[in-house]
Parts: sequence; C-alpha cells; structure tokens
Amino acid sequence: MSTITASDVKKLREMTGAGMMDCKKALAEAGGDFDEAVAILRKKGQKLSAKRAGREAKEGVVLAKVTDDKTKGVIVKLSCETDFVAKTDSFIALADKIGDIALQNFPNSLEDLLNLPFEDGLTVGDKITEQVGVIGEKIELAGYEKLEAPMVAPYIHMGNKAGVLVGLSVADEEYFEPGRGVAMQVAAMRPIAVDEEGVDASVIEKELEIGMEQARQEGKPEQMLERIAQGKLKKFLKENTLLNQEFVRGEGKQTVGAYLKALNGDLTVTDFKHVELG
Repeated sequence: MSTITASDVKKLREMTGAGMMDCKKALAEAGGDFDEAVAILRKKGQKLSAKRAGREAKEGVVLAKVTDDKTKGVIVKLSCETDFVAKTDSFIALADKIGDIALQNFPNSLEDLLNLPFEDGLTVGDKITEQVGVIGEKIELAGYEKLEAPMVAPYIHMGNKAGVLVGLSVADEEYFEPGRGVAMQVAAMRPIAVDEEGVDASVIEKELEIGMEQARQEGKPEQMLERIAQGKLKKFLKENTLLNQEFVRGEGKQTVGAYLKALNGDLTVTDFKHVELG
C-alpha cells in the first residue's frame, strides 16, 4: 500500500479545495494516484474548486505566435524557478527568440525544437543549458505546440502565463479578431475538445461511471442510474467542449458554435491548443 504523506494530502487539497480528511481518505482509497483520488472525491459528491494546482505552478513564460499569413502558429513554454527571473527582459527575449525559431521551422516535436540551431553554433537546447549557468536556476523548455489551419488566431493570457491558438475554417482577415475572442474563451473556460466527437472515449466512460455513482449516493433507484448519468454526461459535454460552451463574450446564452455560424455559415473551429504554466 502506498504511504500517504502530509504533503500529498496538502497537494490534493490545493488541487480540489476538498477537506483535509476527505483528501486523505481519497488518496488512501486511490493508492496514492491523484487523478483517481479526484475522481473518488467527485463520485462522493464533493464540490471541487476550479483552482486545481494553480498555486503550485512553476514560473516562466508562455508565448503564442503566428506567421504573417496567419496560417500557422506555435506556442512555447519556457519555465524557470522564480517569478523574478520570469519577468526579466532577457528571459522573455529568450522565450521570444525560441518562439521565432519554432515558427520559422515548424518542428514536429519539442525534442526537434531543442535540436534546432539557435546562434553561434549552439542549438536551442544548448542555449537553454548555457542560460542555466548564467542565471543560476533551473530553466527548461517545458512545452511546445503547433497548429495549422486556414486561419490561426493567437492569445496570450495573464501576463505570459498561458497561450492559446485557435484554428478557424475560413481564411478571412475579418474573422481574425473573432478568432482571438474564441481563443480567450479557451483560456478562460479550458475546454477539453472542440466538440463531442473530439472527447476521448475513456473520458466519456469515466464521466458515466462518476454520474452513476453520484446518483447512487443520492439514493436514486438503480434502474434510473444510467439515464441520470447520461443526463449528467450531456451537461458535462456542453460545459467542456468549445463549440457547445456558452460564449463568455457574447450576448445572451449563445454558444461559441452559434456565434461563429452567425458570422459565416461555414465558419467553425478546426482545432485549438492551450498551454499554461505548471
């Protein structure tokens, strides 16, 4: 059996906002697995905080950049240990230069990006290692995403603490700012997929399991559990898929999908990328 430490309990409490003893019991039941412990808390009807592990986030810079023709975009996350370093001009400039290299070369992976030339015979990875010695704290390229679409709109959130790219189906400058509005939606509401079809089957299975257990805990008849769970799943998908979310910058209860269709019947989101510190 896994040993549950006080720091483990504290971490789960900060992730979820649940009570200390509830967190301890959930971790014990989950054998120390944090994701499973969160699911256990949800099954027991805990009202979990949306803060997640924000207070444990590493410091650094997240930048989202697009090409001049707005058909390609990248996000880079350069992490460090302290907020002081993250706010220095030299650190931000390093992240910006790495972002430019990523945008120019459009590598397929973070590893490929680290191996690209930086300057003076150094690779991107070499430059980061060099800066560890210069700055005196751990620095790492902790995230990289790329996106290609007829139009890509970027958004940088919370003083370089999160970056979003949204791909749109129609290439028209008129839709660039609306695309940025949708990118802000992604940063604020953290959808898990563009629509229901993009949600992994394992997530749907887990949500149905959680919904049935919640209904069971509420004393609902066994023959009604599946129907209730399906209703909970429908609500979950509406709240967690981008096109079905209520558009936070819109009027009334218009969804993101409806907002885009009102601009152009062919306009929709093809994909999105979201990277945060942490």
